[in-house]
Amino acid sequence: MTRIAPFLAACAAITAVPLAAQRTAAPATAVDAKVAALRDKALTDDTAYTIVEGITTEVGPRMTGTEAAPRARAWSVAKLKALGFKNVRIEPYQLPVWSRGTESGELVAPYAQKLHLVGLGNSGATPPGGLTLPIVYFPTYNDLALAADGSLKGKIAFVSNAMQPTQDGSSYGSQGTARFVGPNVAAKKGAAAIVIRSIGTDHGRGPHAGNTNFDAGVTPIPAAALSVADAEHVERLVKLGKPVTLKLVLEDKQVGMRESGNVVAEVPGTDPKAGIVLVGGHLDSWDLGTGAIDDGAGIAITAAAAKIVMDGGQRPRRTIRVVWFGDEESGGFGGAAYAKAHAGERHATAAESDFGADRVWRFESSLPDAAKPIEDRLAVALAPLGIVRGADAPHGGTDVGPVIATGVAGIDLNQSGLRYFDYHHTPEDTLDLIDPEQLRQNVAAWTTVIATVANAPEEIGSIVPQK
Repeated sequence: MTRIAPFLAACAAITAVPLAAQRTAAPATAVDAKVAALRDKALTDDTAYTIVEGITTEVGPRMTGTEAAPRARAWSVAKLKALGFKNVRIEPYQLPVWSRGTESGELVAPYAQKLHLVGLGNSGATPPGGLTLPIVYFPTYNDLALAADGSLKGKIAFVSNAMQPTQDGSSYGSQGTARFVGPNVAAKKGAAAIVIRSIGTDHGRGPHAGNTNFDAGVTPIPAAALSVADAEHVERLVKLGKPVTLKLVLEDKQVGMRESGNVVAEVPGTDPKAGIVLVGGHLDSWDLGTGAIDDGAGIAITAAAAKIVMDGGQRPRRTIRVVWFGDEESGGFGGAAYAKAHAGERHATAAESDFGADRVWRFESSLPDAAKPIEDRLAVALAPLGIVRGADAPHGGTDVGPVIATGVAGIDLNQSGLRYFDYHHTPEDTLDLIDPEQLRQNVAAWTTVIATVANAPEEIGSIVPQK
């Protein structure tokens, strides 16, 4: 007994699987031989790597509103047609566009030094020539939120909350608040500008880009993310007890409405009434790197898996729809546009890959009770890939979230996030981060899910949307 308990504790720590998940373990279920064959084929298939290599090499960064965005859509149409998908098209929509201009930062006092930073999406602009003002230091977002109204007038707020790596990426939600809403809060409290420690788990000098939002009626202030190393440097200066002055230049602006579009491709099914299996990722990326792990990998993984099913010799029961959403980073406009355009269609499931290319370790599903046998079959078919069955409801993600919100069942394949936020939205988001073996494991997992769900004999009805 004394030997078993530590062993169980160690297993729980390694897998992060709650006891509730063990109680929901699948009953004895035979693995579908056809699904297993497709899964195993995916472990030797490099289509996904070819896709992400192509998009990062031939297009590169694909920020909304830049000239690369329409090039990326054209490239995607050509690629998906070449892979053999049907009904390949661009579905256009309009969205507001924010544009990055000249950006710089430097310490003026107590000791001068150049800083590495990047303007946050939707940031306001500094006056011509920039701002040179003292900073007010806040160790965490909560400290900023507790600041008195008007106390930041004529100051630059500096929030330096630190993010730690987690397997499930949960620290992004807890620490990302400094970026998501910190600038809005600082503006309401009178700040002239705000800089935050990048929302990342690295300690390098590459800043992490990302979006922020301001409430209606709140004038956007200049908002930037310092590299983690530079934020730590500024924090050390604060702790010396001397006033710290920062010069900030951000020539960023809103440029009005522009056209974007979702790239859609299909594997037509045999039963139009059975619903659509929606999978995909987002085509756009931030402009610092080449968008390899965010989200070149995601569009590559889902398309490669759908192709393996398509080439498997049996037309699926349900139509498999692959969508490369045109805009996720600047506000999720691609997912919202898709949900609006396809509101009259029946979707059986919706799922996206948008967390890099490291190994999938867990799956979660919100399939309705009548379709729970599908989940049991997934559990046994995914187990050889080292993937466990989770007990929580799937998150879905920004791109498919609007569809899931209408009552469509979601499926999550959770990848390890232990190193993802070292590189998320940074100049280092490049092809060399992708491990081909781990990428193939992702494709095998997605192949398993798509093949199982697309051919399941059970009806997959609607669910009660999560609040």
